[in-house]
Amino acid sequence: MPTRQQQIPPTKRKPAYPIAPALRNYLAHYRRDLELPVLYRDLSHFRESVPLLDAAGESTLWETVLYDRHDMERLNAGLTRIYALLRVQGDLSVMQHLYVDRVDYCTFGNSLPFRIRIVNSYNDNQDYFYLKKADASRVFGLELEHLLSPNRMNFLTCGETLVEEHVIGIPGDVFVDQWLHRGDLKPIRVAKELVKFNERCFIRLLGDMRSYNFVALVVPDFDEPTIRFRAMDFDQQSYNPHKNFYLPQFFPENRHLALFCLRHLNPATALQYQREEQTLIVQRADLIRERLEMLLGAMAVQELAPPDNVLQLRASLAEHHKNPDFLACETMGDLIRENLETTRRHLKRASSPETPGHFTPKG
Repeated sequence: MPTRQQQIPPTKRKPAYPIAPALRNYLAHYRRDLELPVLYRDLSHFRESVPLLDAAGESTLWETVLYDRHDMERLNAGLTRIYALLRVQGDLSVMQHLYVDRVDYCTFGNSLPFRIRIVNSYNDNQDYFYLKKADASRVFGLELEHLLSPNRMNFLTCGETLVEEHVIGIPGDVFVDQWLHRGDLKPIRVAKELVKFNERCFIRLLGDMRSYNFVALVVPDFDEPTIRFRAMDFDQQSYNPHKNFYLPQFFPENRHLALFCLRHLNPATALQYQREEQTLIVQRADLIRERLEMLLGAMAVQELAPPDNVLQLRASLAEHHKNPDFLACETMGDLIRENLETTRRHLKRASSPETPGHFTPKG
């Protein structure tokens, strides 16, 4: 983590990019692209909406939307079918006791999502999933998270509709306010996972990981709780031209987390955790090499950012890594591939007894 914060320019609203044929072929090949009984546009025809408040009576930026009775009966059946596709490959025989309890709509953010709350009528257990406008950036982000992180992502596409499962966890900003300094969380474990999360975002070029765009998952262990940080918003996958945009440590919203790491980790330990995550990412890439190559191939022919963004980012990465190979990259997909290969070479060089390597902590 850094010894000082560097300014990240304000972000502009990112345009949505349609899913190109190469990405659509990839999604169909791996059963991510299916015919769905309800599409995003179907949910857009609601009759009215009411603000959704939290337990304290504060605005949540969501609105609960209401439909005509006939439409709701049709939507209930279709949305339950989609939930079955997400969870059990469409087997409705184990989903007959589920019903759609509520549909919420959010005008905040690029994807304008609908959030569906689905409830088990036997025990009142609830779950959520989302219907959003399909954006190639978000789809690539979800799939890269699935392949290169320790987290599995369930999502489906159909035309201009994207279906995502709910990412469980404590929102990062809430974690900072209410959990960061709790006595039952070991500071070293928290700092370690922050370093690893920072590294995952940088290698696969996932941007805009401000505290409200990722979650903390606290899991009891046999001796003390462990924790993992994971992204929940993939809208800014490989779009921004600024290198630091892909390093969560540099956002002002994450300042408390960056300072927390500085207090609890010395440079050698931070470097160790950074190296551990780099190793895991390369190992994952090796295990799914064919699938990853197909994905990056689709990414290389898909417009995901203006050409100037690619040129500026590749120059920054070339300087950062001291590697001119980045300057030959023409697309964001090429940059991710080179980022992975550069990391692989660093690890190989660092593990060589003849030439012991040294990683320079980012910042």
